[in-house]
Amino acid sequence: MRSNSTEAISFPSAGQRCAAWLTLPEGPGPHPVTVLAHGFGANHTMALSRYEQHFAASGIGTLAFDYRHLGESEGLPRQRLSLRRHRQDLSAAIDFVRTLPDADASRVALWGTSLGALHVLRVASGRNDVAAVVVQCPIVSGPATLHRIGPGAVLRLTPAIVNDTMRAAVGRGRRYIPIVGPPGSLAAVTVPGAEEGWDSTVDPGGGFDNRVAAANTVGIAVTSAKRAARRIAAPLLVCVSQRETLIDPRHVEDVARSAPLGEMRHYDGDHFEVYHRPLLDDLLADQTTFLRRHLYVGSA
Repeated sequence: MRSNSTEAISFPSAGQRCAAWLTLPEGPGPHPVTVLAHGFGANHTMALSRYEQHFAASGIGTLAFDYRHLGESEGLPRQRLSLRRHRQDLSAAIDFVRTLPDADASRVALWGTSLGALHVLRVASGRNDVAAVVVQCPIVSGPATLHRIGPGAVLRLTPAIVNDTMRAAVGRGRRYIPIVGPPGSLAAVTVPGAEEGWDSTVDPGGGFDNRVAAANTVGIAVTSAKRAARRIAAPLLVCVSQRETLIDPRHVEDVARSAPLGEMRHYDGDHFEVYHRPLLDDLLADQTTFLRRHLYVGSA
């Protein structure tokens, strides 16, 4: 239990246990519920509590979870970041929340931040049971992010990727690299300010396992959600960081424009400032208004 209103639970995904946290509004249900998908290598102790508590106070329940191989969820080896498995976990979370007696199966929304937004967009494009979608500081294209990070970082990572691939092929322990590090270091993300930004999202008492199997970074580099956005039938709110650190914001704007029911809001911040006040207050206000409207919270 992280607070009086948050319950630690779990659900199965492909035969393994995903740790999850259910936060419901006060009063009788069934309540609308938004499934929260966090970012690259993150876990439940990294910034999600502020969204859980705010949405619940606004009449919207949340289900947050850790992907398999991360945080408190099952899965070996640890810190394996499979985008395909992440999307399986997100779909399993939707299926699970629709079975909860206190959740309204007709009012389930998706919310994704950073890399979690890519999963949310792709999963939402293939389902007709999602009532609304919100993404913030979204990574919508791996190739575009790779371009922003730069060719030098790719060259530094190549030997570690090759070594990890060979070790995995013969069943040896994985070759890990840091997820984030200072410019010029051997890490997946080395843009200025990223290391401090990642650390700034960790809640008091929380933790961040700053490592990833090196070959797993390839999956991110070749995956995009830009085409998928055209197939999202649900209303979509895209929160654009105008000084986005990890991707050219024009790619993010493309997603909002291509979605049939897409809307966008712009915020004067980078990839990490949106997690903190004062920008956090603006995002929460806009996201809550959007979700309440499309989840029919407070409607007669």
